[in-house]
Amino acid sequence: MIVTVVNHKGGVTKTTTAIHLAGFLALEDGEGSTALVDTDPNEGALEWAARGEEAETPLPFSVLGPEDRPGGEEHVVYDSQGRLYGEDLDAAAEFSDVLVVPTTVDGVAVNTLMRFVEDLEELGAGAKCRVLLTRVPHRWSLRVIRTRRALEEAGVPLFSGQIRERVAFQDAGTAGVLVGQVKGKGAREGWEDYLRIGRELIGER
Repeated sequence: MIVTVVNHKGGVTKTTTAIHLAGFLALEDGEGSTALVDTDPNEGALEWAARGEEAETPLPFSVLGPEDRPGGEEHVVYDSQGRLYGEDLDAAAEFSDVLVVPTTVDGVAVNTLMRFVEDLEELGAGAKCRVLLTRVPHRWSLRVIRTRRALEEAGVPLFSGQIRERVAFQDAGTAGVLVGQVKGKGAREGWEDYLRIGRELIGER
């Protein structure tokens, strides 16, 4: 399975999502099954992996740079550069089985998301898109419910699960590990959120 995690807007947990989907796939299908390719100039995934290596707690999958080629792994997750347009977006949609589009529920992020979905529809790749709500308040607010309903009514394909806001994700990034490896209830629940998304993802294979 080839998964590209992409959004026009920054700050929507794109790298966090790429890391944890790759982690789910690697733990699901075993050692050597999964690679993550970091094509974002910010190199967030590469830095995340490097911190884990330094602490001798490596991620359960390989993390490659944009010039590296995967080695035949069953799953490849791409942490894309921001703002893919035109031919670049068309190419990402062409070689990917699914485009995972994380977004927060604030108005600016949702407006940016809708423009991105429109770009995909113009390319004829909208069916490959799955939107993931992230940084959702632990206790659902009316805004979250309304945002989900509005996206569904607009025909935007959504994951049924969503990722709740957790400080543990920041701790995981600092340590260079998956959130499930961080101590605390919030970390465990954060990993459970991604497990649900991962199961939805492989259900599409």
